[in-house]
Amino acid sequence: MAFRYLVYVSDRKIDMLLPQLDAGATRQRKWEIGFDLKLLKAKATDEPRAGADRVTRLERVVRWLHDHGDLGTVDNPGQFVWGLMPLRWGPMIGQDGHSMIYLGGRDEKTVVGLGGSREHVFGLPGQEAGQGSPLSRSMLPSLLQAITPPGHGTGVDGDEDALAAVHAASTGLRGPAQNMEFIAKRLLQGPGPDGTVVLLGSPLYVALVD
Repeated sequence: MAFRYLVYVSDRKIDMLLPQLDAGATRQRKWEIGFDLKLLKAKATDEPRAGADRVTRLERVVRWLHDHGDLGTVDNPGQFVWGLMPLRWGPMIGQDGHSMIYLGGRDEKTVVGLGGSREHVFGLPGQEAGQGSPLSRSMLPSLLQAITPPGHGTGVDGDEDALAAVHAASTGLRGPAQNMEFIAKRLLQGPGPDGTVVLLGSPLYVALVD
C-alpha cells in the first residue's frame, strides 16, 4: 500500500473550484457508519461547508476532476494534469523579490515545471499572506517572471522564450528527487529546446508517495 503525504495544497484553487461543481458542492457529505451485529449500515448527513476541513475539500475537488473534469497526464495533458513522477523542489526568489515553491522533473517525453506560493505548503504557517505579492504565483506572468534568470530582463518574449525558461528552471534544480503525485492546472505547453515537450503548471496539490 502506497502512503501519500501532502506537501502542498492550494486553498485558493479549491475555494475557486468548489462552487463550480454540482449544486451540493458547498456542503460537506459526512458518512456516519454504524455496525449493528449482523448489519452494516451507512447514513449520509449534510454539514455546512464552514465545518469542512482542508483535506476534505481537496478530496472532493480531486474526485470530481477524476470523474468529470478535463484531467490528462503529463504526456497528454488536459485543462488539468495528473502526474506521478520523481521531482526536485525547493524555494525560489523571483525577480520581484517574493519567494515561491518550484518543482521540476522529467520523463522520456516531457520536462515538467510546477510553481506556486509558499503559503500553500502544507503545515507551513501563512507567513507571506500579508506581504502583498503583486500577482499570485498561480498566474502565468508572475510565475514566468519568478523563474527567469537574472540578466534576462523582467520577463520573457513569446512562447519560445517562456518554454526555454521553464526548461532551464526545471532541469537546473539540484538535490535528491522525491517520488511525488500531483494535480496541476496547465498554464503552458510546447516544444522545448532539446526536442522534449515542456509543461508548466500551477498545482492544486502535491504529495510525497512512498
